[in-house]
Amino acid sequence: MTKSLQSAAEIIIGKVGKARGLDGTVKIIPLTDFEGRFDNLTEVAVGGKIFSIEKVQHIGGEIFIKFQNVDNRETAKTFANKFLTVPRAEAAPLEEGEFYTFDIIGCEVFDSAGKIGTVANVFKTGSNDVFQVVGEREVLIPALKSVIKKIDIPNKKIVVDSAMLEEI
Repeated sequence: MTKSLQSAAEIIIGKVGKARGLDGTVKIIPLTDFEGRFDNLTEVAVGGKIFSIEKVQHIGGEIFIKFQNVDNRETAKTFANKFLTVPRAEAAPLEEGEFYTFDIIGCEVFDSAGKIGTVANVFKTGSNDVFQVVGEREVLIPALKSVIKKIDIPNKKIVVDSAMLEEI
């Protein structure tokens, strides 16, 4: 139901790992659900600074990027643990009924009795996402069509079926 990406103006698509080799290439830890996301990138922000991409390689199931004007291992090592971001306008399009995690976080959650709380986090469980809702008490709400009745991103509002919550 949700896709992993994080901020509102800039979205996080990966994190820089270790330097590889001597030419400034770095390993990328993908933080996106969209395979191939890195293949057509021409530039990306690393730690808030824009870099042009010289080359993207897939080696042994891992992704490596060589940035233009980063030509040695020592410079590449300074990027370790920094996030790769792109403007939200470059977010991959979603199918009907899919939402980005960063759009869900911060939504107010209501049932027939009123406000339950605000989504503080979204957990990926494998079978379905779970919304961590914080209000008077913390509630974990499964992101299932039988529980979630409406998601209104522009108004940051989610409506749930409280009868279904009681059954869980």
